[in-house]
Amino acid sequence: MSACEPLPCPRKAAILISSTRAALGIYEDASAPVIGDWLQEHNFDVIPAVIVPDGPSVGAALQGLLLAGPRVIITSGGTGLNPDDTTPEETEPLLNRTIPGIMEALRATGRANTPLAALSRGHAGIAGETFIVNLPGSPSGVMDGLTVLAPLIEHICDQIEGRHGH
Repeated sequence: MSACEPLPCPRKAAILISSTRAALGIYEDASAPVIGDWLQEHNFDVIPAVIVPDGPSVGAALQGLLLAGPRVIITSGGTGLNPDDTTPEETEPLLNRTIPGIMEALRATGRANTPLAALSRGHAGIAGETFIVNLPGSPSGVMDGLTVLAPLIEHICDQIEGRHGH
Protein backbone atom coordinates (compact mmCIF):
# COMPACT_ATOMS: atom_id res chain seq x y z
CA MET A 1 0.00 0.00 0.00
CA SER A 2 1.43 3.40 -0.96
CA ALA A 3 1.55 6.47 1.23
CA CYS A 4 -1.28 8.02 -0.81
CA GLU A 5 -3.87 5.29 -0.29
CA PRO A 6 -6.79 5.26 0.17
CA LEU A 7 -6.84 8.57 -1.76
CA PRO A 8 -5.01 8.56 -5.08
CA CYS A 9 -1.78 10.57 -5.21
CA PRO A 10 -2.13 13.85 -7.05
CA ARG A 11 -0.63 13.71 -10.50
CA LYS A 12 1.44 16.60 -11.81
CA ALA A 13 0.09 18.80 -14.63
CA ALA A 14 1.37 21.78 -16.57
CA ILE A 15 -0.25 24.63 -18.49
CA LEU A 16 1.29 26.32 -21.52
CA ILE A 17 -0.29 29.48 -22.91
CA SER A 18 0.69 30.49 -26.44
CA SER A 19 -0.05 34.19 -26.76
CA THR A 20 2.29 36.89 -27.94
CA ARG A 21 0.14 39.64 -26.40
CA ALA A 22 -0.07 37.93 -23.01
CA ALA A 23 3.66 37.12 -23.06
CA LEU A 24 4.40 40.80 -23.71
CA GLY A 25 2.05 41.92 -20.92
CA ILE A 26 -0.36 43.66 -23.30
CA TYR A 27 -3.24 41.78 -21.72
CA GLU A 28 -3.71 39.27 -18.94
CA ASP A 29 -4.36 35.72 -20.07
CA ALA A 30 -7.76 34.44 -18.91
CA SER A 31 -7.37 30.77 -19.90
CA ALA A 32 -4.61 29.61 -17.53
CA PRO A 33 -6.67 30.25 -14.35
CA VAL A 34 -9.61 28.31 -15.81
CA ILE A 35 -7.36 25.38 -16.74
CA GLY A 36 -5.55 25.51 -13.39
CA ASP A 37 -8.78 25.43 -11.40
CA TRP A 38 -10.08 22.54 -13.50
CA LEU A 39 -6.86 20.55 -13.03
CA GLN A 40 -6.94 21.08 -9.26
CA GLU A 41 -10.58 19.93 -9.19
CA HIS A 42 -9.39 16.76 -10.95
CA ASN A 43 -6.69 16.06 -8.32
CA PHE A 44 -3.64 17.43 -10.14
CA ASP A 45 -0.77 19.36 -8.62
CA VAL A 46 -0.35 22.20 -11.10
CA ILE A 47 3.02 23.57 -12.16
CA PRO A 48 2.77 27.39 -12.53
CA ALA A 49 1.54 28.31 -16.01
CA VAL A 50 4.11 29.14 -18.66
CA ILE A 51 3.16 31.94 -21.06
CA VAL A 52 5.17 32.26 -24.29
CA PRO A 53 4.80 34.13 -27.57
CA ASP A 54 3.19 32.31 -30.46
CA GLY A 55 5.61 30.47 -32.71
CA PRO A 56 8.76 28.40 -32.11
CA SER A 57 8.94 29.30 -28.41
CA VAL A 58 5.97 26.95 -27.92
CA GLY A 59 8.04 23.91 -28.90
CA ALA A 60 10.92 24.91 -26.64
CA ALA A 61 8.54 25.50 -23.72
CA LEU A 62 6.82 22.14 -24.28
CA GLN A 63 10.19 20.37 -24.26
CA GLY A 64 11.09 22.14 -21.02
CA LEU A 65 7.79 21.19 -19.41
CA LEU A 66 8.22 17.56 -20.46
CA LEU A 67 11.48 17.49 -18.50
CA ALA A 68 9.47 18.28 -15.35
CA GLY A 69 7.60 14.99 -15.82
CA PRO A 70 3.94 16.04 -15.72
CA ARG A 71 1.32 13.44 -16.53
CA VAL A 72 -0.69 16.10 -18.41
CA ILE A 73 0.16 19.27 -20.34
CA ILE A 74 -2.73 21.43 -21.49
CA THR A 75 -1.90 24.17 -23.97
CA SER A 76 -4.13 27.07 -24.91
CA GLY A 77 -3.71 29.29 -27.94
CA GLY A 78 -1.93 29.19 -31.25
CA THR A 79 -4.32 26.71 -32.89
CA GLY A 80 -5.93 29.09 -35.39
CA LEU A 81 -4.96 30.22 -38.87
CA ASN A 82 -2.80 33.28 -38.18
CA PRO A 83 0.73 32.90 -39.57
CA ASP A 84 2.23 32.59 -36.07
CA ASP A 85 -0.40 30.10 -34.82
CA THR A 86 1.98 27.14 -34.81
CA THR A 87 1.14 25.33 -31.57
CA PRO A 88 0.00 22.22 -33.48
CA GLU A 89 3.20 22.18 -35.56
CA GLU A 90 5.31 22.60 -32.40
CA THR A 91 3.38 19.86 -30.56
CA GLU A 92 3.09 17.15 -33.20
CA PRO A 93 6.81 16.20 -33.42
CA LEU A 94 6.85 15.54 -29.66
CA LEU A 95 3.96 13.05 -29.78
CA ASN A 96 4.70 9.32 -29.87
CA ARG A 97 1.00 8.57 -30.38
CA THR A 98 -1.87 10.80 -31.40
CA ILE A 99 -5.44 10.60 -30.09
CA PRO A 100 -7.49 12.16 -32.90
CA GLY A 101 -10.85 11.32 -31.31
CA ILE A 102 -10.26 13.86 -28.55
CA MET A 103 -9.80 16.69 -31.04
CA GLU A 104 -12.77 15.47 -33.08
CA ALA A 105 -14.90 15.62 -29.92
CA LEU A 106 -13.51 19.02 -28.96
CA ARG A 107 -14.31 20.54 -32.35
CA ALA A 108 -17.79 18.97 -32.36
CA THR A 109 -18.53 20.32 -28.88
CA GLY A 110 -17.22 23.75 -29.84
CA ARG A 111 -19.26 23.84 -33.06
CA ALA A 112 -22.42 23.66 -30.94
CA ASN A 113 -21.44 27.13 -29.65
CA THR A 114 -19.66 28.68 -32.66
CA PRO A 115 -18.95 27.60 -36.23
CA LEU A 116 -15.40 28.96 -35.75
CA ALA A 117 -14.54 25.90 -33.62
CA ALA A 118 -14.09 23.97 -36.87
CA LEU A 119 -10.96 26.08 -37.52
CA SER A 120 -9.09 24.82 -34.44
CA ARG A 121 -6.11 22.76 -35.60
CA GLY A 122 -4.91 21.35 -32.29
CA HIS A 123 -3.54 17.90 -31.50
CA ALA A 124 -3.94 15.49 -28.61
CA GLY A 125 -1.58 12.64 -27.87
CA ILE A 126 1.07 11.01 -25.76
CA ALA A 127 4.68 12.23 -25.48
CA GLY A 128 6.53 9.61 -23.48
CA GLU A 129 4.37 9.30 -20.35
CA THR A 130 2.67 12.69 -20.74
CA PHE A 131 -0.71 13.44 -22.29
CA ILE A 132 -0.64 16.71 -24.26
CA VAL A 133 -3.71 18.46 -25.63
CA ASN A 134 -3.91 21.74 -27.56
CA LEU A 135 -6.96 23.80 -26.65
CA PRO A 136 -8.06 27.02 -28.36
CA GLY A 137 -6.97 30.37 -26.93
CA SER A 138 -10.38 31.68 -25.94
CA PRO A 139 -11.75 30.97 -22.45
CA SER A 140 -14.97 29.62 -24.02
CA GLY A 141 -12.96 27.29 -26.26
CA VAL A 142 -10.97 26.17 -23.22
CA MET A 143 -14.20 25.42 -21.34
CA ASP A 144 -15.49 23.37 -24.29
CA GLY A 145 -12.23 21.41 -24.29
CA LEU A 146 -12.31 20.80 -20.54
CA THR A 147 -15.90 19.57 -20.85
CA VAL A 148 -14.70 16.98 -23.36
CA LEU A 149 -11.73 15.99 -21.17
CA ALA A 150 -13.65 15.71 -17.87
CA PRO A 151 -14.95 12.15 -18.33
CA LEU A 152 -11.69 11.02 -20.00
CA ILE A 153 -8.76 12.49 -18.08
CA GLU A 154 -8.54 9.93 -15.28
CA HIS A 155 -8.84 7.02 -17.71
CA ILE A 156 -6.18 8.56 -19.97
CA CYS A 157 -3.78 8.88 -17.05
CA ASP A 158 -4.56 5.39 -15.75
CA GLN A 159 -3.82 3.91 -19.16
CA ILE A 160 -0.55 5.84 -19.54
CA GLU A 161 0.45 4.51 -16.12
CA GLY A 162 -0.53 0.96 -17.07
CA ARG A 163 -3.22 0.86 -14.37
CA HIS A 164 -6.20 0.10 -16.55
CA GLY A 165 -6.70 -3.08 -18.54
CA HIS A 166 -8.29 -3.24 -21.95
